[in-house]
Amino acid sequence: MNSLQNKPKLIALAVVLFAFAVPASLVPSALAKGLEAKDSKTKASEKARQTKSQKNAREQQVSKAGQASNQRESNASRRADGTRRELSAKASPKNISRTSTKGLPPRSDDTATKAQSGSNRLARDSRANAAASKRRQEELRRAELRRAESARLAAIARECSADESLRDDVQALIAKDDLTGEDPEIRGIAVNALGNRAGTVVVMDPKTGRVYSMVNQEWAVREGFKPCSTIKLVTGLAGLNEQVIDAGDTTKISDSNNMSLTRALAYSKNEYFQHVGGQVGFEKMLSYARQLGLGEKTGINVRNEFAGRMPNAKALPGIARMSSHGDDFQVTALQLATLVSAMSNGGKLVAPYVVRSRQDELKFRTKVRRQIKLDSEVWRNMIPGMIGAVNYGSGKKAQDPRQTVAGKTGTCIERGGWVGLFTSYAPVSNPRLTVVVIARGADARNHFPAAVAGRIYRDLSVRFGTPSNLQVATTRRSSVPVKSEADDEEGSEATALRRFSNEDRNLMGNRTPLVSSKSPTANANVKPVLMQIPKRTESIKPQTETNDTPASGADGQTRPRRVYSE
Repeated sequence: MNSLQNKPKLIALAVVLFAFAVPASLVPSALAKGLEAKDSKTKASEKARQTKSQKNAREQQVSKAGQASNQRESNASRRADGTRRELSAKASPKNISRTSTKGLPPRSDDTATKAQSGSNRLARDSRANAAASKRRQEELRRAELRRAESARLAAIARECSADESLRDDVQALIAKDDLTGEDPEIRGIAVNALGNRAGTVVVMDPKTGRVYSMVNQEWAVREGFKPCSTIKLVTGLAGLNEQVIDAGDTTKISDSNNMSLTRALAYSKNEYFQHVGGQVGFEKMLSYARQLGLGEKTGINVRNEFAGRMPNAKALPGIARMSSHGDDFQVTALQLATLVSAMSNGGKLVAPYVVRSRQDELKFRTKVRRQIKLDSEVWRNMIPGMIGAVNYGSGKKAQDPRQTVAGKTGTCIERGGWVGLFTSYAPVSNPRLTVVVIARGADARNHFPAAVAGRIYRDLSVRFGTPSNLQVATTRRSSVPVKSEADDEEGSEATALRRFSNEDRNLMGNRTPLVSSKSPTANANVKPVLMQIPKRTESIKPQTETNDTPASGADGQTRPRRVYSE
């Protein structure tokens, strides 16, 4: 290439030298020839260059075409790879909902896939929303439970505080009792049985009306209480005397409920006595209540006795609860004592009497306020249900294995607070004691009054218990197990009762149990059955003392002398 590029220069140099060497005449022709030769060479060179340039251009075009072809092939390959990856991703279950069909014609399987994907997404969203809603509801429920528990604990604290305050008030009242004329032994037993609870106890002779002891005399004489289920004694007597109740058969309460008087009394069935009271009628119910001494003073020789209260027909919405719960009645412990004493002695409504001095002792005579005009069968037909209440029913805490106790429990709410009652007499064959216990507040529940009475009967059974020649028959128990049955008294107040169930056990603490674990129990295979005892008349003689020798008890031991104020 360098030799070719230097040729024009050599030629030009040769021409110059030739011009100086040759003659002038020869210059034009030689120059012309040289120029022609130069032109031909230049043309040849130019042609060669053009040929080479064209060749290079063709080679470049071929190269570009190859590169373009390679690029197209590469692009096609990349597109094919991308399409395969997209199809693979669409075919995956994990990503099927995100499969893209952009650029492809719609197909039926793609539409189904989209629909399935949308359905799955809605299902997932629905499940997530439901779970979130459930979590919120659970949080609200737990918060409500926490608030309810806090309110319950606060209510329990208030109830416990109120109960303790009530017990303190009762202990202060008991300390003010007039002990003149009270039997020291019986009072000591009654005080110990009641303990530090908020209540009152009356112990008297059901035949003569002599009051042996009144613990918390303020409540016993001057405080009125709702009778609760003890009013069922009045309803039962009225139903028998009006022949609404057939003592030998069951009473049809509803299409599917027949019940006997004995079972209704034993388990204190509200529906039964509401039915009976409705059949007897409002006015007759009040008439029987008055005959039994309710709504009037008992005539005890104590000042400021409360006469109680009778229902008002205009104020009372209905007779049903009056017949089963004693709504709108107000009774005293003494009134219940004289009522149950009349049931034990054949209908004599005696006036209670406190013997305060030796002269009172000498002058004491039984005062019968009136003879209640009911057939003797009416009184007798009430006894099995009252015994059943103590032996296996609502008052079984009063049971005494040494003697037969007849009683009736009562539990209800009065003016927002609990009232518990137990009215009873024993022994059934020869009644010598009437015991009435009434309590308020937490001490009124779970038949605590019956437990107090039971302890009194057991502690006094040696002195006042069943004579050894009691006519009692026994029969073998049936081998068929007896289904236990709950009483109705506290069942109707079940909602309010639940909040106290645990607190009662705490309140009991380490106190002495009312039912002694050492008490003898009857043979489990022998069932006592009360037999009818022939009626006998006996005159009630005044109790007199001819000397200062202390009286002897049933066990032959001497009892403490009663101290009188002169």
